[in-house]
Amino acid sequence: MFRFLPGIIMVQTATAVLVYAALKTPIQEYWVTFGVIGLITGVLAAFWFGSIAKRVKKEAVARTKEDLAREREKLRVSVAQEKSKIIEQTHKKIVRETNRAHARANLKVGAALVGTLGLGGVMLLTQFVTLGLVTLTLGGGVLGGYVWRARRDHIARQIADQGRVETAASAGIMDLRGKPPALPFLRRESS
Repeated sequence: MFRFLPGIIMVQTATAVLVYAALKTPIQEYWVTFGVIGLITGVLAAFWFGSIAKRVKKEAVARTKEDLAREREKLRVSVAQEKSKIIEQTHKKIVRETNRAHARANLKVGAALVGTLGLGGVMLLTQFVTLGLVTLTLGGGVLGGYVWRARRDHIARQIADQGRVETAASAGIMDLRGKPPALPFLRRESS
């Protein structure tokens, strides 16, 4: 509060000078004049101190607003970092669980495929040629479907690992999760 010190010293000096002048003046009628001058000096000093106090208050409010804005921005950044970290952890967990489920399913499907192909081979050897060929064809179709799906998943994983943002269609991959695209020759014309 050194901003008030010069004003206080000036008011004290002016008051001391007025008191000294009043005491040195032989006529007591001038004492009222010195009192009015002292009163005016005090009122002017009060207005001066009031303006200094307002400026100090405005500076404090501005500083507090800046500190709060800085703290708010730090909170936003930390929340965004936490959110991205949680999303990344959740994504890794989902991928891990999905890979486990695919591995289990692939093992079961592989065992069924081997059994089907074995049954087809046995049927061919035991003279059930037509049924054996149908069974082998079924097994080959299933194997082809799984090879196609594995290739599609591999390409999609490569795209995701490279960080490129491509849709499945632009990468030449069919998206089987959503609604199938409408084919123009299958549309019904309104009559």
